[in-house]
Order: sequence, then C-alpha cells, then structure tokens
Amino acid sequence: MGFVEHGFRPDWPAPPNVHAWFTTRGRSAADGASSAPYEFFNLGGHVGDAPQAVGANRVRLQAGIGARPVFLDQVHGVQVAELQAATPDGVTADAALSTRAGLACTVLVADCLPVLLADAAGTVVAAAHAGWRGLAGGVLEQTVARLRELAPGAEWLAWLGPCIGPDAFEVGPEVREAFVRHDAGAHGCFRPHHAGKYLADLPALARRRLGALGLHELHGNDGGPDWCTVGRAGRYYSHRRDHAVLGGTGRMAACIWLA
Repeated sequence: MGFVEHGFRPDWPAPPNVHAWFTTRGRSAADGASSAPYEFFNLGGHVGDAPQAVGANRVRLQAGIGARPVFLDQVHGVQVAELQAATPDGVTADAALSTRAGLACTVLVADCLPVLLADAAGTVVAAAHAGWRGLAGGVLEQTVARLRELAPGAEWLAWLGPCIGPDAFEVGPEVREAFVRHDAGAHGCFRPHHAGKYLADLPALARRRLGALGLHELHGNDGGPDWCTVGRAGRYYSHRRDHAVLGGTGRMAACIWLA
C-alpha cells in the first residue's frame, strides 16, 4: 500500500483473503488534497470540504487499497446495505456487508466507532458505523444478524477502530439510560463526571454488545489513549474536538474487502 503516512492496516488474525485499512488525516499536503480545517486526507463529502479535494482523496484511496470503497449516506441508524457490483455511493445505511471481491465496505468516522467484521472462512465481510445512537439502536445486532443469514454457523471476528475515548466522551444521563435499559451491566461503562454528566466508554459498550451476540474474538480498540480520536489531533479527525473551534473537521474511513 503506497500511502502508509495516512493510514494503517488493522492488526488482527483475519483470513488471508480479507483485507482492511483505516485512514488517518495525513501529516502534510503530500498526503492529501484537503486544506484547513480538513487537512489533509479528508474523505467526507458532507463536511464542507472542497468537492474536488474529497474526490481526489477518494481516488487515491481506491488506488491505494486496490478495491472500490463504497461510501454510504450515514444517518446514525441501523440499516445494513448488501453491496453489489452496481451499488453506487450514497446508499442510506450505517453498515455494509459484502460477499463480492473488490468491493470495500466503508464507513466514515470522526469520533464514532468503526467496527469491521469477517467470518473465519473469509466468505463475507462487513463494516459498521457505531456512534452511540446507532450502537444503542442496534446497528451491531442488525449487522451480525445479516451476516449470519449469509454464513450460518460461521465463526466471527471483529476489529474495533479509533474513536472518542473514555476520558473524552462526555454524555448526558439519557445516553446512559439508553444503554442500561438494554443491558443493566452497561452501567459499568459510564463514570460520573460533573453537572450530572457521565464519561462513556464507547468501545467497551460495543464489546459488551458483540459479546452478547456470541462474538468473543475481538481486536483493536481497548479504550486506551492511543485509540482516542480527540487526544491525537495530529493523527485523527475529531468532530467533538474541532467543529466548535475550527468550524469543521474531516472524516476517516474504515474499509474491509475480500480479495
């Protein structure tokens, strides 16, 4: 892959024909076409960046990974799209799955949690956009249910990518209630903060959801500081960190595809 300065390959024991990539923001103008506050490798077409810059970055991503990333219209929901050769960009969904080689299930993030999934035999892959609304609403449950329809009895593995970390994600009591109502044990993923607010551990909440679905081979984001999009401004975009101060921020892509 020819653009290692603005991305990395997930470290997980995926089958040999399953490939994945997570983009970062890049370190200089040589790493992407976007200008401030979206510098440099912004892939989000809905954030106010120049369309030609987003287009150039998307072309570079496709050339770099050797597969076509299919970009969704993400609405913090639970809809899952099954990608076909003719699937265009802009399908409304917050997760995608594929059994076809060369189509990259792709979700865009800038604090929300990306979750990549594959079966151990390498027959089907998926990517889910798990912000707190989608996670509480059941986007992972919907995605896993669709995967199991395509590969009944398969063993599954998941990789959790960078997101807003548990020391930065301040939420109101209604967010805590949305999770605890579904799973009483989720209370342990929230720490009291100030003025009635809580600090939420988004990757821990996702791990609980996946574990309840019978997925236990989970890799990637463990809630540590290196995974926090807010805390690593030189590496990751963060909507919560940048939008109010800079007026906007870019989006990173989590991609998974079959070779």
